[in-house]
Amino acid sequence: MNNFSFQVPTTIHFGEGQIRKLASSLKVYGKNVLLTYGGGSIKRSGLYDTILDELKNDFNIFELGGVEPNPRIETVVKGAEMCRTHDIDVVLAVGGGSTIDCAKGIAAARFYDGNPWDFTSNSRLVTKALPIVTILTIAATGSEMNGGSVLTNLETKEKLSFHSRHVIPKVSILDPTYTYSVPSYQTMAGSADILSHLFENYFNKTPDTMVQDGIAEGLMRTVYHYTPIALKNPEDYGARSNLMWASSMALNGLTGSGKAGIWSCHGIEHELSAYYDITHGIGLAIITPRWLQHILSDKTADKISQFGHRVFDLTLDANRMTTAQETIRIVYETFVSWGVPMTLGEVGIDDSLLEEMAVQAITHKPLNTETYVSLSKDDVHEILKMSLTEMNF
Repeated sequence: MNNFSFQVPTTIHFGEGQIRKLASSLKVYGKNVLLTYGGGSIKRSGLYDTILDELKNDFNIFELGGVEPNPRIETVVKGAEMCRTHDIDVVLAVGGGSTIDCAKGIAAARFYDGNPWDFTSNSRLVTKALPIVTILTIAATGSEMNGGSVLTNLETKEKLSFHSRHVIPKVSILDPTYTYSVPSYQTMAGSADILSHLFENYFNKTPDTMVQDGIAEGLMRTVYHYTPIALKNPEDYGARSNLMWASSMALNGLTGSGKAGIWSCHGIEHELSAYYDITHGIGLAIITPRWLQHILSDKTADKISQFGHRVFDLTLDANRMTTAQETIRIVYETFVSWGVPMTLGEVGIDDSLLEEMAVQAITHKPLNTETYVSLSKDDVHEILKMSLTEMNF
């Protein structure tokens, strides 16, 4: 295990009715609030009216709606300008990871004179940020409890991230009932995203990380157990609460601290959603089993079979390659059973830009040097080509 510093300063208010703590959470920071949200689902669900009712007496609310599923840099720029114009004290992000990621960009850009896209090439440019409070409406990215943000630049066809302690949310309200209205497609995409965060930290070259791996295995079992329950009964509080908390725990540093390296599947998928604006979790579900199949070897079979044994209760065959292959099959077929579209063609992607995206993946991330298994441009291209057709076992 490597040296690390760990701090998660976010105050979590978890459970039904915790919206009652919103006003007191915001009041610490001031009265001028920038309310950011996505496509309007919070209005249809009634959450928007609930928020305004909670804040009607003591706050000045300024709204930035329409945050995109892959939040665009233009929206960040617009939000930062609103913060300057209205002397915003605190950013309130209501929604999922995209809205929260956008809010992080806005909070940091408020104090930056240049183009906030610069943050994606140098996170140290973030030296100050407005405080952020979040109300989570979908279990997926874990952005409500970490300092990461992923932004999209459609002009350059880039989807890149920045990381800063300055943008870790101060307070996050996690009420599982707010996820009852999340459609099945987004529920399965969110669960795939949670799993991918866990996979990416789990499959890592750093030795002696039993604590991190054990936490990850428990969280993965949770996601695999509760996702089909939530898909069958969207208002199952037990399922929604476990998925919501697993999402936060998966990417708040517990499973990644003490480990080094770059994530493989995210590096590949970011090109898919940058070029085609697809749902991030769906892209990860498509890529992940092909990546596992591509990297399967005598060197990786032990770790993959260990994952299958501890998460799927598979028997560790004397030939670990057999258990590893069965593990990959279960990963793939579980996504299929949830209803995830598992080929690129099903999400509108053909083979015309695969090689270009492979080049970009290697350009944007050191996939060829700092991943669990090194990936060249040709490796990425092959994984993308594998994703065009169904897997057969």
